[in-house]
Amino acid sequence: MKRVTEEPAALSRRDVFRIGGMATAAGMIAGVDVAGAGFPPAAVAVEGADVYTRIGVRPFINLTGTLTINGGALSLPEVRDAAHQAAGHAVNLDELMERVGARIAELMGSEGAIVTAGAAAALTHATAASIAGADPELIQQLPDLTGLKDEVIIPRESRNVYDQAFRTLGVRMVEVNSPAEFHAALGPRTAMVAVLGTGEARGSLRLEEMAAAARKAGVPVVVDAAAELPQRPNPYLSRGADLVAYSGGKVIRGPQCAGLLLGRKDLVWAAFMNSAPHHAFGRMMKVGKEEIMGMLAAVETLMAQGIEEDYRRWRSWLEEISDAVTRVPGVRTEMHDPAGASPFPTMTLEWDRERVGITAGEVYTQLMDGDPRIQSHAGGDGYSFRVRPTALRPGDSALAGRRIADVLQKAPRGDARKTLAPPVADLTGRWEVDVEYTRGKARHRLFLDMTGNRLEGTHVGRRFEGALTGTIDGDRVRMRSSLPFEGTGVGFTFEGRAGEGGMQGEVNLGEYGKANWTARRLKTGEA
Repeated sequence: MKRVTEEPAALSRRDVFRIGGMATAAGMIAGVDVAGAGFPPAAVAVEGADVYTRIGVRPFINLTGTLTINGGALSLPEVRDAAHQAAGHAVNLDELMERVGARIAELMGSEGAIVTAGAAAALTHATAASIAGADPELIQQLPDLTGLKDEVIIPRESRNVYDQAFRTLGVRMVEVNSPAEFHAALGPRTAMVAVLGTGEARGSLRLEEMAAAARKAGVPVVVDAAAELPQRPNPYLSRGADLVAYSGGKVIRGPQCAGLLLGRKDLVWAAFMNSAPHHAFGRMMKVGKEEIMGMLAAVETLMAQGIEEDYRRWRSWLEEISDAVTRVPGVRTEMHDPAGASPFPTMTLEWDRERVGITAGEVYTQLMDGDPRIQSHAGGDGYSFRVRPTALRPGDSALAGRRIADVLQKAPRGDARKTLAPPVADLTGRWEVDVEYTRGKARHRLFLDMTGNRLEGTHVGRRFEGALTGTIDGDRVRMRSSLPFEGTGVGFTFEGRAGEGGMQGEVNLGEYGKANWTARRLKTGEA
């Protein structure tokens, strides 16, 4: 196993969540007695799993870290205990938040703090506070921005899908890509400056420069540090940011649906006034007494214990998986030390496609369909995937290691890529595509060029358009596209059957589920 220190590969928190079961792993790997080969004994069924299995939902071993869609982190025992105790008593939430916020602020070295319904909610409340302050008339006016500041400046490197937490209030995102563009954009309509913590270092705009200029203009600066580990002193507040948002259900391991907003006391409290339990735009983003006390317990535990022992445990689990899978000829692993904002080790698992004839996408399917069922980052036509250990439990790494090894050992020898059959038709041309969603329909256009079995072109959606690539294998067609919008992209994977006059099948929309599609070729001169 190689060891490197690098920034972990970019990870989308929008990976599709597919539930699965957990049972003991197979006792043999390609005829090898795993017990005799030094594998730890298999873990037993997870205590309390029947809360899910009794309704047909079976938990999985989670190798994807703290992705929300895969359940996030497992809450600390102290968090579960605090939430359980809080559930048995009635309290006033204003009083509770004032005291809990003061305690968290003290522990984390900030002026103020509140518990929110996740990091995205913290960003929305920060935006509302920047626009309306604590003025009840303006609070009630939102999201109507008539007469109010309605622009949020954001560096290009900070754009991402979570911009919607700002945009939900109706603000216009003003993207800048240089100090000159930033200073030119800062004006009377600027309500806030938004920065992605992990994105700031990649651009030419430094937080200190933005914060100094924004402060002179009376404009707050908020940093999205959702997946990061809070530190004291805070690396963003100390450099001039006014507010910082964190997820509570990731590395902090608090309640999955909780988050933190730290920073200037006046802005933090204004953000609370714009959120539940108050009648405001953020009313729907509610946290209860259980989440508030659970979040306090998580912060107290983190500040008292740190994560050094967790780091050693996470690394040992990765090493255990590595020891199991590298017994398969052609399989290798590479360890990555914590880097950037990720305070935990990760591991890349890869294999020689000439010796292990299976793609990462096929590995994903087998891991999800087998016993124990394992959620992973494996996917696509490649031959590797990243392993993140932060959502594992004791015993999971042994099960995962032997199960992955079993899948790779049983894979056929030779390159997994197959020869494609001759196409049944030339799909070059313009196509009108009807997409039927669970609710609603849309008409799209495809402009295709075909060379051999290869498809390339443009996908024009209802509002956006983007590049498309794909293949045709006999009459089986598979095409992928991404329609860019506001720092993110809407992905489509079209699969189905094709003929000279039409195509039809199913389109995978990622986190938005699936839809049916049909396409007809447009005739020459047809609009």
